[in-house]
Amino acid sequence: MKIARRAALLGVLVGAWLVGSAPLVARQESAAVASQTLTHAQMEEFLLHARVGKTENASKGVTGTRRATLSDGRITHDASIQSIDVSKTRFEPDRGPVELNFRDSYRYNIAGYRLARLLELDNVPVSVERRVAGSVASVTWWIDDVIMDENDRVKRRPVGQLSSRAAGQIHMMRVFDELIANTDRNGGNMMWTGDGNLWMIDHSRAFRLDKRLRRPQLLERCDRAMFQKMRELTTEAVRQAAGDSLNRGEVEALLARRDEVVKLFEGMMAQRSEAAVFFTLPSR
Repeated sequence: MKIARRAALLGVLVGAWLVGSAPLVARQESAAVASQTLTHAQMEEFLLHARVGKTENASKGVTGTRRATLSDGRITHDASIQSIDVSKTRFEPDRGPVELNFRDSYRYNIAGYRLARLLELDNVPVSVERRVAGSVASVTWWIDDVIMDENDRVKRRPVGQLSSRAAGQIHMMRVFDELIANTDRNGGNMMWTGDGNLWMIDHSRAFRLDKRLRRPQLLERCDRAMFQKMRELTTEAVRQAAGDSLNRGEVEALLARRDEVVKLFEGMMAQRSEAAVFFTLPSR
C-alpha cells in the first residue's frame, strides 16, 4: 500500500470511529485482502502442520519475534513465531517498576488465545505450540488488514469520543489484561484492522503469579457476555483449555484475579445502575 493511500485510510478510519460508523473505504480495503475464511480449529491445524517458508525478523518488539510465511499447498499465510522463554529473579525494565520473578515466555501467547476462546473473544489471534528450526515456539496467526496500531491512532489526536464499539473494545481489553496480569500492554501490540476491530497480540509477559489486580482503577465497564463467561470459569475448564501453557500456580492466580474483577464490577453495580456498568458490544 502506498504511503499516501495508507494516510488517507488512517484519516477515514479515525473519523469513522468519532462518528460511530464503519468506514466504507476501510471495508473495501478489507474485502480486497486475499485470505481464507477458516474456523479456529482449521487455523490451528494449519499453524501446526504447514511448511515454514521465508522467515524474517519482525519490525517491532523486543522478544525476538519472527514473521514467517507458511503454506500447506492450498493455503499460504503468514505467522508470528516466538521462542523466547526467559526467567529472571529480578528484572528492571526501561520504563516501569522492577519486577521480581520475571518471566517472558512464548507459551503465554498460547494461553492468552485459549483463555480468549473460553471467554468467547474473537480478537486474540490463534496461537499453537510447535517446534520450529529446532526450538519450541508459539506460532501465531498473522493479523490481516492492519490499518494502524494504537500508537498511530493516538498520534492523530482525534477530537471527540471514540465510537461505542471502539470504546467498548478498549474496556474489554483492560478487563482481559487485568485477568491475565499482562505487564506489557502497549500501543504496539494493539492492532486496529480495517473493519474497526481491535486485536490484542503478544502476551509473552502475562500470567503472573500476583493474585491482586495491577491497575483496577482502569476497569470502568465490561461487556455483559464477557463478564458472564468470566464468572463461569472453573479451575478444571481453564486447566483443560490451557494445557501445558499454564502451570497450576498460574491457573490459581488467574482465578483469584477473576474473583477480584467480579467483586469489583459487582460493587460498581451496587453503587450505579446495571446499564452504567455493563454494555453489549455493537457488532459494527
